[in-house]
Amino acid sequence: MPPEQLVERMRRDIDIQPLESSPDRRNVNAFKISFSADTAQRAQEVAERLTSFFIEDNVKMRQRQASVTKDFLEEQLEAVKKKLTDQEAVVQSYKLQHLGELPEQEQGNGQILASLSAQLQNTAASLSRAQEQKVYLESLLRGYQDAAARDSGTAVDSSAAGVGVDPTADPIVAMEQQLAHLQTERTALLSKYTADHPDVVRKDAEIAKAAVLLAQAQSLPRDPVPQKTGSTAVLPRRRESAPTAQVKSQLEANRAEVENLTKDANQLKEKIARYQERLNATPVREQQLAGMLRDYELLKLNYADLLKKQQESGLAVSLEKHQEGQQFRVVDPASLPTIPSSPKRLKISLAGAAAGLFLGLALAFLVDMRNRPFYTEKELGQQFPSPLVVGLPLLLTPVQRRMQGWRWAFEALAGCIVVAVMCVAEFYIYRHG
Repeated sequence: MPPEQLVERMRRDIDIQPLESSPDRRNVNAFKISFSADTAQRAQEVAERLTSFFIEDNVKMRQRQASVTKDFLEEQLEAVKKKLTDQEAVVQSYKLQHLGELPEQEQGNGQILASLSAQLQNTAASLSRAQEQKVYLESLLRGYQDAAARDSGTAVDSSAAGVGVDPTADPIVAMEQQLAHLQTERTALLSKYTADHPDVVRKDAEIAKAAVLLAQAQSLPRDPVPQKTGSTAVLPRRRESAPTAQVKSQLEANRAEVENLTKDANQLKEKIARYQERLNATPVREQQLAGMLRDYELLKLNYADLLKKQQESGLAVSLEKHQEGQQFRVVDPASLPTIPSSPKRLKISLAGAAAGLFLGLALAFLVDMRNRPFYTEKELGQQFPSPLVVGLPLLLTPVQRRMQGWRWAFEALAGCIVVAVMCVAEFYIYRHG
């Protein structure tokens, strides 16, 4: 037999029936494999081999599917990882490009802006005080210069000229008034703040500086009070170069302080403007960054999902390699059949008996139709239109009667023997196959 015909014959002999737990369910969890052969041993061997083929092919298919799925997930994971890395680079570059204008830096920028505004106010206050001190030092210098000019002139009789010494024109008195004014301001600040407050500390430094200046001015020799001797008052001369130089030095330091404070105020204003621009640009950067971060989060979720699936796929491949995954298992091994499935000999015998009986009756009817005898005068009169004149009965000789009896006995015996043999054969086949 050619291989094609042999395969086709085997396909006809193979029968696979699904075993469904419920007719409504579409999925099948078990099925039955049967094979028809000319011997019971061959049928069992082929059924076992077919079962092993199903199990082996299922294991190979599951391993192949798991490997293909794992490779596909690895490719997708690499692609998503590359996109995620690129998106991270885009977000990082955007943050570096707009550093200081990001939404998470808004609170810090606000705090820095508030601190810069407070520093600007303090610097403006210090600048105002420095300018006031500059005016004071300039007036003090003019006072020293006026005193030096008076000392270098001719003494004038106070009673004759009607000119007296004004105590308020004394620089030391002005310095004492300035020191008292600073102390009054410090007392007003202490009513609002503690002694550690920056304004109070700054005011203490100014008071200490004014006190040093006053002490230095008081350490210099002073003109004695003019004394009247007759009609003239003698005004002794004194040198004013040392206090004048000291005031000029203080004035130069004050000018430098004013310049530094002005410079600091300008720098603070520039910083405040820059941080104000950052705060104004923060909503725009937040909107732009939100789109980038949304894409980044979606890629991140996709990457996490693919990574989880890859781990599950790797576990499935490992289970399939160790044959611990879901696979076909033999529930009922192939058994050695004791009764042949075909042919159904009892049915064939009964069908043959019925067919033989029908055939015998048909043959008897045909024979009777071909050679029809006449048993009565009525049948003869129906067959021939002319009237019957005489009738002769059937007369048999003794030999013919004896032969006829033997023939009936032989036919009956033969029929009984055939029936008995058929019954015994059917019973044996039914019991022993």
